[in-house]
Amino acid sequence: MRIQGDYHVHSPFCPHGTTDPLKSYIENAIQQNLVEISFTEHAPLPENFKDPTPEKDCGMTLVQTDAYIKAVEELKAEYKNDIKIHIGLEVDYIEGYEEGTRNILNTYGPYLDDSILSVHLLKAPTSEYVCLDYSSDVFGEIAQLFGSVDHVYSKYYETIKRAILSDLGTYKPNRIGHLTLIEKFKKRYPVKNDYNSTISALLDLIKENSLSLDVNTAGLFKEECQSIYPPLPIIHIAKERGIHLYPGSDSHSAETVGRAFEQLKGM
Repeated sequence: MRIQGDYHVHSPFCPHGTTDPLKSYIENAIQQNLVEISFTEHAPLPENFKDPTPEKDCGMTLVQTDAYIKAVEELKAEYKNDIKIHIGLEVDYIEGYEEGTRNILNTYGPYLDDSILSVHLLKAPTSEYVCLDYSSDVFGEIAQLFGSVDHVYSKYYETIKRAILSDLGTYKPNRIGHLTLIEKFKKRYPVKNDYNSTISALLDLIKENSLSLDVNTAGLFKEECQSIYPPLPIIHIAKERGIHLYPGSDSHSAETVGRAFEQLKGM
């Protein structure tokens, strides 16, 4: 894989990240000889959706989003001769809240260069929503709520399919984020079933719908995962099928921009 940039980067506007200034992310990217950096901050959640996390910090507020876009726009101009900066959002696909998500995209889409569509939030059998990657202990509670770890995995991949096929309007993100994020706690919560055929079918849908894939190195640094999202065999299959791959560090601090990208070279 040719590494030109880091296409999944957060910022000081992230409600659950660090306060590292935007310039620190950019300067680190330049030091690594990257020619592009894409800031993909967590978009606001749809109106009337209740954030299920204790800190209520899944996404930016509308006011924060306006400030974020303005700040990145200013730096695009300042660094135009040094690195190409993209203004983007990481948008949550939330089952049942497609219209609200479409409204957010219609509001901010005209100002964006890039965006990612990710699944962090699942609709549980009780109809409540849960955040699957909040913590290892919470994932265990989610597994109990669903009846088993495998039921959570099945629901996750079903929701990814819904995301791929969803009608989110003109500004729907064209890249699927961390396809196997559900594996974040896999060493503590192993599954009984094999999901390779399910993932393969999702790759077909990604290709058919002209979407691209986030190759996310963050999982390598999660103690209970220690693999890329998605793992290397899946990345090879995606590449064989002609799916465009974008390396992303999923950095929530400046020092981790471009982390472990050396593992992607020559892929």
